Amino acid sequence: MYAVIKTGGKQYRVSPGDKLKVETIDAEVGASFDFDTVLMISDGDELTVGTPTIASAKVTAEVVAHGRGKKVEIIKFRRRKHHQKRTGHRQNFTQIEIQSINGKGAVTKKAAPAKKAKTDEADSDAKATKKAAPKKETVAKKPAAKKAAPKKASGADDLTKIEGVGPKAAEALAAAGLASFADVAKSTEAKIQKILDESEGRFGMMKPATWPKQAKLAADGKWDELKKWQDEMDGGIE
Repeated sequence: MYAVIKTGGKQYRVSPGDKLKVETIDAEVGASFDFDTVLMISDGDELTVGTPTIASAKVTAEVVAHGRGKKVEIIKFRRRKHHQKRTGHRQNFTQIEIQSINGKGAVTKKAAPAKKAKTDEADSDAKATKKAAPKKETVAKKPAAKKAAPKKASGADDLTKIEGVGPKAAEALAAAGLASFADVAKSTEAKIQKILDESEGRFGMMKPATWPKQAKLAADGKWDELKKWQDEMDGGIE
């Protein structure tokens, strides 16, 4: 005999004598506690199903102990910002032992009898009556030709190495004639902002104030100095 109960937003399959941990119950150790949200009861061949619960059913349990589960560690960090934070959580629980299952519901189902296996003679007759379906000719499909990736223009640089410039923004700059670090370095914040505003994309949150200076360092090959400066930025913003 077993029952399915709901407590703490979870469902449990329980039988008399089972010990399990559930969400915290407001009861003292050694006290009895009744679970009245019973979804199903099975007693041998009889299966009682609630709609959604069984009105007169209850499962009685004894509170064995209260405790806290194992600690779950939570780590938060930010890339290239030298920021790391560790926290933890221990979930409270109540250990119970199932004593008894009582109650009957209005909806009762009996286990369906097993289907009889077909005899070898019936199988052979059924196979004889079936006509062999004509086989379909399989036509080998030609693999679809892969589209060639667009080639970068000669003299173009990977503008995404500039802190704050994403792939879409890099495409917008290249389409406007700023395809290299040197081109961006010679431009101004106002010109770059105008390009972003007139392009199709969501660039409203971008602040290109540092882009020309970053591009200048990249064009001069001063990658160590650029990397050190980018570590102090937040999305390309000082």
